[in-house]
Amino acid sequence: MGITGLSHITLAVAEVERSLTFYRDVLGCTVRALWADGAYLEAGSIWLCLSRDDNVPSSPRQDYTHIAFTVSEAEYALISERLMIESIIWKDNKSEGDSIYFLDPDGHKLEIHMGSLETRLSHYRENPSKAVRVFDV
Repeated sequence: MGITGLSHITLAVAEVERSLTFYRDVLGCTVRALWADGAYLEAGSIWLCLSRDDNVPSSPRQDYTHIAFTVSEAEYALISERLMIESIIWKDNKSEGDSIYFLDPDGHKLEIHMGSLETRLSHYRENPSKAVRVFDV
């Protein structure tokens, strides 16, 4: 027993239309529903909810917490170019797989990443100097 997957991610946003434009036009999410204070989008198999909230902080969290979206090799260059123009890059990639770490219009820390859990675990198996213990299931 346990969790079987991710149901959805809800992001508090200051302006629904501004965030909707970013997620639709820059990241390529599909809009599935829209109302005055929110929207439902699809990001691959992820259900993403944008919900207007008057308490959105004015600056990003200072820790490493972020959401990483999978992107195909074919789309990586195109989306990367858009992100370099349309967003703030908050971290340089130093891990396995191509990644860009960026902020959305409300300062949510996000990432696009080419790779999977299996490619990451394979990397650590091949590079044991990182002292990461990999468990096979």
